Amino acid sequence: MMKLKYQKFLIQIAKDAGKIIKKNFAGGMTKNWKGEDTPVTKTDIAVNKLVIKKIKKYFPGQDILGEEESHLVNKSDYVWVCDPVDGTIPFSHAIPTCVFSLALVYKGKPVAGVVYDPFMDRMFYAEKNKGAYLNGKKIHVSGQGLNNGLVDWESSSCWLVEKAYPRTLVCRLDSFVYGGMLVAAGELVAAFYPWKYAHDGATLKVIVEEAGGLVTDMYGKEQRYDGKLKGCLVSNKVVHKNLLKVSRRVAAWKKKEKTKF
Repeated sequence: MMKLKYQKFLIQIAKDAGKIIKKNFAGGMTKNWKGEDTPVTKTDIAVNKLVIKKIKKYFPGQDILGEEESHLVNKSDYVWVCDPVDGTIPFSHAIPTCVFSLALVYKGKPVAGVVYDPFMDRMFYAEKNKGAYLNGKKIHVSGQGLNNGLVDWESSSCWLVEKAYPRTLVCRLDSFVYGGMLVAAGELVAAFYPWKYAHDGATLKVIVEEAGGLVTDMYGKEQRYDGKLKGCLVSNKVVHKNLLKVSRRVAAWKKKEKTKF
């Protein structure tokens, strides 16, 4: 059973991270570019450092896997997986579509997670077997099918969805965690991410599934969330099987091109 101290810690650190994100939000933001051609700002780094500092203080025997910096020295079964600013591209271009994300993973399985949108003051929280909540109110995925359902497809392969299911609405938020949270809240029917980074999937695994949805890799299989992923498909369960047909095509395409996940 998840200890209450984890819930309080997750929510408080999300609020602290949110303050930094809001304080630093502005037009003309300075950004640098990482090896995979994605931007990083002083906010990403500051929030990541905050997470490491707090976890080392309160849970010194546990490890931290962060997008910008990690602390993996304890070989612990518990790993905190953090995306300090999921949606750095819109955030760094003065578009307030981003979230803070932090999950507690035990032996590869997320057991608690928090996602916070400081601009809309939306706090998503879940822990294993206790349901998912938005600002303290229980949430559940929708029963909507692909017809007129909205999908966040974080890949240039979105045309495959549009071709296979022409009545499906497809968007790209450039914040996969945000898209996944909207699946949990019943606004979107699915979200898809074809890359390898655990910080983009760990919180979704626990929050979306506690809201009644389903989270798998690109092939429809289970995976660990404290290391490299094989992509991630998040859905309300209703549309999962159909979208797997598309995600598997993307996986085959990436494999053929020898693209690393």
